[in-house]
Amino acid sequence: MTTLSPAIPSDIAAEIANLHTLLEKPLPSREGSRVIQFREALREAMTEEMRRDKRIFLLGEEVAQYNGAYKVSQGMLDEFGPKRIIDSPISENGFAGLAVGAAMYGLRPIIEFMSWSFSLVAADQLLNNVPKMLYMSGGQWGCPVVFRGNDGAGGQLGSTHSWCVEGLYANVPGVKIVIPSNPYDAKGLLKTAILDPDPVFFLESERMLGDKAHVPEEEYYIPFGQAALRHEGTDCTIVSFGRPVNFCLEAAAELAAEGITVDVLDMRTIRPLDIDSILASVKKTGRIVVVDQCWPFASVASEVITQVCERGFDWLDHQPLRVNTEDVPTPYAKNLEAEYLPNKFKIVAAVKKSLGLA
Repeated sequence: MTTLSPAIPSDIAAEIANLHTLLEKPLPSREGSRVIQFREALREAMTEEMRRDKRIFLLGEEVAQYNGAYKVSQGMLDEFGPKRIIDSPISENGFAGLAVGAAMYGLRPIIEFMSWSFSLVAADQLLNNVPKMLYMSGGQWGCPVVFRGNDGAGGQLGSTHSWCVEGLYANVPGVKIVIPSNPYDAKGLLKTAILDPDPVFFLESERMLGDKAHVPEEEYYIPFGQAALRHEGTDCTIVSFGRPVNFCLEAAAELAAEGITVDVLDMRTIRPLDIDSILASVKKTGRIVVVDQCWPFASVASEVITQVCERGFDWLDHQPLRVNTEDVPTPYAKNLEAEYLPNKFKIVAAVKKSLGLA
C-alpha cells in the first residue's frame, strides 16, 4: 500500500520520541524562593541544552565578546568557546541563511536577533526557506533552528525598531511561534524549542528581560499548544500572550475590586494555538476579549476571534472584542507609545463593554 507521507529518518524519530518523554514529566511548582531574571532564565535554558548536545550553538550580533546586547548570553563564551558562541556581522540575511545550511547539515543553531524588527531583512530565509524545507525535501531534512530575540515596542525605539512580528509570521505554515510572559515559562518553553524538530520563532520582550520570578533548579520542559490559566473567573474570558498578559492581570485585579471576575488565559504559543482551552472558557463565561500587541488588521486576535465564532458561536452572549495596538506606526514619544499599546484601562473598558456596563 502506498502512502503520501515520507518515512521519518530514524535519528529524527528518536529525537521526537525523547522530546515526548520529557514533555510527559510533571512540571515543578511555580512557587518557590529561587528568583531570577527573565534574561537569566533564557540563559539557563540555552546553557543546559548546550551542555547536553554539542550540535547546539548560539550565533548573533554581540552574543560572544560583548556577552549579548542585553546580557542574555553573559558568560556563555567562557564556558563554550568561540566555536559555539559566535559573534556575527551585522547581516541578518547572512547569519539566518547560515543557520538554514547548518540545520540541514545536522546542527542545531540558536539564532539571536537583537530585535525581531531586524528579522525583516532576512524574510526570504525565514519565510521562504526555513518553514518549507521539510515539505520540499519530502521529509529528508528540515530546519530545526530556534530564532529568538526581542519583539514589540522596546521603549522609545521608533516605528522601524518596534515591530510585533507575530501577526505577520504566524500566517506561514511550518513554523512554531512561542511568546512567553514570565521567566518560568521562558525557560521551560525555550528548552522545548531547542529540542523541537521544527523551526521555532521565540519572541521575547526587551521590556521584560529584567522581570523576576521563581524559576526552579530542576529540569523541566513546557509543552507547546497548552495555554495556562493565570486568573480564574466567570464573567468574561481574556485571552493574551507575551507581555500583555501582565496588563491583563492588572485589569483582572481592578475588575475584581468592582465584583467582576474573569478568566485570563496565557496562550504561551500561538503556533500551535490552544483553541480548545479558549472555547472551554468561553463556554463558561459567554464573553471574550482578546488582548494582542499586534496591529488589529489581520492580527492574531483576528484569528482567535474567527475560530471562536466558527466553533463556539452559540456560547457567546456578546460579540467578541479585541484590544490591539492602535492602527498607526509605533510612536517615539513616551506618552504616545504608552497610549498606543494595550493597557489595563483599555482592557477593563472592553470587559465592561462585553458585560453591557460601558
